[in-house]
Amino acid sequence: MRVASSATLVLALVLDAAALAAQATAVSPDDREVAERFLQTAKVVDKSNIPIGVTRPQRLELSDGERSASAVWKTVQIYRPIQHFQDGGPPEIGFRDNYKHEVAAYELDKILMLNLVPPTVERRIRGQWGSLQLWLEDVISEQERMERKLAAPDTERWAHYMYNVRLFHNLTDNSDFNNVNNLLVDRDFRIWLIDSSRAFRTNKKLISEGDLEWFSRSVLGRLRLLSDELLSEKVGRWLTKAQIRTLLLRRDLILARAELLVAERGEDAVLFP
Repeated sequence: MRVASSATLVLALVLDAAALAAQATAVSPDDREVAERFLQTAKVVDKSNIPIGVTRPQRLELSDGERSASAVWKTVQIYRPIQHFQDGGPPEIGFRDNYKHEVAAYELDKILMLNLVPPTVERRIRGQWGSLQLWLEDVISEQERMERKLAAPDTERWAHYMYNVRLFHNLTDNSDFNNVNNLLVDRDFRIWLIDSSRAFRTNKKLISEGDLEWFSRSVLGRLRLLSDELLSEKVGRWLTKAQIRTLLLRRDLILARAELLVAERGEDAVLFP
């Protein structure tokens, strides 16, 4: 019999307390086809503003008559030739903050079979287009996990998740890659990645190449299969040609980084399944 670690029990208690105050979703994020169909067709029965987030997202309560679940609704579509930031950081050329990137991130996640991004669809509600992402119940943010000092019982599995997150951030060039509030942790210490509206910039360099030290063999294999044709078919509705082209350039840099480290350190030190 497997005995749960103290960290697992603490996290479960934290999440159980939150679950008592909320209605548990009847739609599993792992059953993607069902979740996508639900998000596309379920009726909106209530809505509320989400207090965090500069894009002013809303939480919608959905029901199809048999199941109920919540979802994050975003309609942001911002483009600025140059964007200055209040924190004094360098300005960004060609700044984009767009709900379409949420859908593209989910579709790319499906291609790579990372299973990090919750089910997300594009939908028109009351005449307005936006992204609708399944709300995850019984989770805490990575920020809260760190503050509570809850350590994952399986450190290797946790590292696999984290390195896949880092790879995805570098691939999609997400300017929010350092925001630990965009990582959610469930009771099994599984990591979920949210908030990609500022991803898919057109930089030709990796945002944090030094973070890439360990790679999944299977994910690298699927990265090699990415092509302009495949991405145009799967995410071309939500990304521009320039975004797809620079994504492929960053893909090449990631593969080159993995090959370099394998040559220097050996496969066993760099690759995991």
